[in-house]
Amino acid sequence: MPKLSHYSSRGEVQMVDVSSKAITTRSAKAQGFVEMKPAVLTAVRKLKNPKGNPLEVARIAGIAAAKRTAEWIPLCHPLPLTHIDVTATLCKNGVEIRSHVVAAAQTGVEMEALVAVTAAALTVYDMCKALDKGIEITDIYLLEKTGGKSGDFRRNAASQRKPARRRSR
Repeated sequence: MPKLSHYSSRGEVQMVDVSSKAITTRSAKAQGFVEMKPAVLTAVRKLKNPKGNPLEVARIAGIAAAKRTAEWIPLCHPLPLTHIDVTATLCKNGVEIRSHVVAAAQTGVEMEALVAVTAAALTVYDMCKALDKGIEITDIYLLEKTGGKSGDFRRNAASQRKPARRRSR
């Protein structure tokens, strides 16, 4: 059975030692959703938001946050990221956020992809909360990762939840 990697044999929290790992290309994609009422979605669509275009600001926030993941997550290694893409797309009941992060590194970039989505979703909330404080951030998860000793991972389509498409607010 695999063990949690951030604990020593004595049960103490530790940063994983990656010094003996080869530098390889690693990539990860993540997704999240910001569910909002139709009136808020209409305001975003028409860009009638007192703080500006929330989708563009969210993209930039996601990119900036991915670059600072080691400051957000205490045991993450600071990594030299070579590519970060964050998209924020209007959907029927909200905004779908996706990230894609790439690095040539000794450890994976899953956390960077997840942090990018999380920061972008929080930014959409921040920029739209004046219109509705009941906006929900939902279903942030890893879609795929490539590279590294543990191999590749791809979430199958059936397990990709779409909460805002199955319920309405």
